[in-house]
Amino acid sequence: MKKSLKERLAILSDAAKYDASCASSGTSSRNSLQSGGLGSTEGSGICHAYAPDGRCISLLKILLTNFCIYDCAYCINRSSSNVERARFTPDEVVWLTLEFYRRNYIEGLFLSSGIIRSSDHTMEEMVKIARDLRVVHNFRGYIHLKTIPEASAHLIEQAGLYADRLSINIELPTDHGIARYAPEKRPDNIRRSMGELRLKMEEMAEPTLQTKRKKKFVPAGQSTQMIVGADGANDATILGTSARLYGSYGLKRVYYSAFSPIPDSSRALPLIKPPLMREHRLYQADWLYRFYGFDIGEITATRDDGMLDLDLDPKLAWALSHRERFPVDVNRADREMLLRVPGFGTKTVKSILSSRRFRTLRLEDLKRLGVSLKKVQAFIVCEGWSPHRMVDRTDLRAMFQPKPEQLSLL
Repeated sequence: MKKSLKERLAILSDAAKYDASCASSGTSSRNSLQSGGLGSTEGSGICHAYAPDGRCISLLKILLTNFCIYDCAYCINRSSSNVERARFTPDEVVWLTLEFYRRNYIEGLFLSSGIIRSSDHTMEEMVKIARDLRVVHNFRGYIHLKTIPEASAHLIEQAGLYADRLSINIELPTDHGIARYAPEKRPDNIRRSMGELRLKMEEMAEPTLQTKRKKKFVPAGQSTQMIVGADGANDATILGTSARLYGSYGLKRVYYSAFSPIPDSSRALPLIKPPLMREHRLYQADWLYRFYGFDIGEITATRDDGMLDLDLDPKLAWALSHRERFPVDVNRADREMLLRVPGFGTKTVKSILSSRRFRTLRLEDLKRLGVSLKKVQAFIVCEGWSPHRMVDRTDLRAMFQPKPEQLSLL
């Protein structure tokens, strides 16, 4: 019996929870109040849509279908899985997006899909959805498409004309892992597609000779998603792969998705399941690399096994392993060293550099900037404060570790 639209929405929105999404930051500003049409990329007045499991999302985040011709061992929607299947038509996705927006549930669409018939066929349907929203219905909201790397370059280019952001999944951290657990996918093809997209973005960013204006093409850039924990790669390998992706393809973001063992798998997978805390630490380390001037090697060198410390955030773990670099004088240190102080973010460092031109900073000044004094006081010197070799205390790590919790017996 054919499933109702509501039943298919429940299935395909739940299936989309394995795809990491992003907010509409970074795209060009569009607002129907100024330019006509429907929707906006701005966040004012945005409510939320809820998936069946209660997740709160501001985008209509769904799969076009969870049917798939591929049999990737880590994917719940692989061809050999016994999950309940469903599929939307392109017109149904367009209708759902518009209706959800009119009800003020969402600010846009996040669309992914299993592969049906072929990569090109699937990509054609996704492009049709984005094109109809933009051209037929003048939809001005945010659109993020998870593109199919095996699809033709022409189709991916077409997608870039209508979507704010495109993402091409790198799948796993290593080629060996992909060959073992997703043998139907080709890492070289994935990287080629990412490279072609970057070149097209750079080409479109150049003003045309006729109009002297840049063309709108994937204004929020491209991103990728990496499954962590499925192939046993350590954090040093994962972050090293991310660094190469950022450098080679100009990605806006690498999203890490903690692998959860899937029942009824047709191939044996590692039994080690990374907790969500590992995923969180990878994001923190990724942030240190992108915005704080850390090298991947120094972030992951705090342990011999190349794994991040789950008990401490990566910057704090690095500081405890390099105590000879501390304490740092808040009133004299350069920006690069201030960024390495646990508890100092980029905005805090900017405020410190601005404020100290006019006055000598004290602990109470840092507190007014929103700094956690408990976290920073062992690592800094400022007017009226010295840690008195507190940084050398043998129990310093224990001061920052989470306190043990009594597990419930019920």
